[in-house]
Amino acid sequence: MEGRQAVLALLQAGRRRVQRVLLAEQQEPAPILDEIERWCRQRRVPVELVSAGRLAQLASTQQPQGVLAYAEAVPEVDLDELVADERALLVVLDGVTDPQNVGSLARSAACLGASGLVLPRHRSGELTPSVMKVAAGGLEHLAVCRVPGVPAALARLEQLGCRTLGLSERAERSLYDVEDEVFEGPLALVLGAEGSGLRRLSAARCHELVRIPLAGALPALNVAVAGEEALAEAARRRG
Repeated sequence: MEGRQAVLALLQAGRRRVQRVLLAEQQEPAPILDEIERWCRQRRVPVELVSAGRLAQLASTQQPQGVLAYAEAVPEVDLDELVADERALLVVLDGVTDPQNVGSLARSAACLGASGLVLPRHRSGELTPSVMKVAAGGLEHLAVCRVPGVPAALARLEQLGCRTLGLSERAERSLYDVEDEVFEGPLALVLGAEGSGLRRLSAARCHELVRIPLAGALPALNVAVAGEEALAEAARRRG
């Protein structure tokens, strides 16, 4: 874990065991650094001071912000567990690989009330330090499920009574025209890969494909922005 906000959220959530936190020496004082040290004391996590050069060598991202933590991996759950809650709101990523997009979607999902993130084991972005940093703590508050393939996962979600809405700029129906009752029960929003969108079989397995109406010159939104808009609409409909 790298980055001040991501490490602070990791410590505050307390969901994963943190082995140690490294802080760069001679940093400018900042309230968030004081908070990190306070939470380390509360969680009994060892803090090590290292040179800025040493921390940069250990970091995977270009700007770790002088903070790095070693922790257990994000726990994974079964797909069936995600839908046990009758108000489950899931985000399914079908081939989204860019760390910026995966991290942004995780952060938006956590902010807007989603309960879980579904990722395929292949053709998907890994939960790397870059993703964790962009998510800024979002992954500490989401259940994560890895599935062999998205089409099979969508079929299982249907069996479990979860509606699936796939976002596609080629869809005829607007997201905003979907009936309110669709948003009331378990719901999964399915987002496709950057550029190519949903794969054919994944799109076919969705209950419905919807689009976000656009009025500008460009034909499509970035996947993270589209996902955020869909999550915001789901949050609004759910009250």
